[in-house]
Amino acid sequence: MAKILLVEDEPDFSVLIASLLSADHHQVEAVQKGEDAVELLRMYQFDCLILDWNLPGMSGLDVCKHFRDTGGKTPILMLTARNHVDEKSAGLDAGADDYLTKPFELKELSARVRALLRRPTNFSGKSLKVGGLEMDVSNYRVNRGAEIIQLLPKEFALLEFFMRHTNQVFSPETLIDRVWLAGEEASPETIRTYIKRLRKKLDREGEPSLFSTVHGVGYKFDERT
Repeated sequence: MAKILLVEDEPDFSVLIASLLSADHHQVEAVQKGEDAVELLRMYQFDCLILDWNLPGMSGLDVCKHFRDTGGKTPILMLTARNHVDEKSAGLDAGADDYLTKPFELKELSARVRALLRRPTNFSGKSLKVGGLEMDVSNYRVNRGAEIIQLLPKEFALLEFFMRHTNQVFSPETLIDRVWLAGEEASPETIRTYIKRLRKKLDREGEPSLFSTVHGVGYKFDERT
């Protein structure tokens, strides 16, 4: 699951794209104005930015330039009706990683997003394999050998984030930023509760927990075979 910012000023088209990406188990924040996108990019970290060129006020090209000029590294897919070579070059020169010209097939957009999302070395095909666990991202399933582990949607999202970032310590605030949407209520206590639930479902009796608590800092998912 990736956290994606969609910037598209056509409401119906935005809903269509967001529904497609949500069906792929991504978290989607959707806004219609470039200025709103800049504010969200300043406050939160996203895994992918889908950016329409023709936006009211601040254009998608300007958003792209501003984001890159301020050090933003998130991969950007530019959507536009512009198909001239010079205009495509302008988008890529501004820092876009890929370019999709309207109209396009939604399946192609989904494929482009998958290509842009940086996969860690423990990702193979549709699966993440860490610490004896295997996560089928597309089919929303987690198993350890023949054992199927039932997870709630937010438990799945949090575990997926940890499996993509093994052996790294994350504060509760960072986890909220990366896994929860901006409008969802969450607190450090929320994170503690979800970590406790995941430990109960994933840990084996007599073995160290897959999750380590770094006191005063946050939590880490330990990769072990």
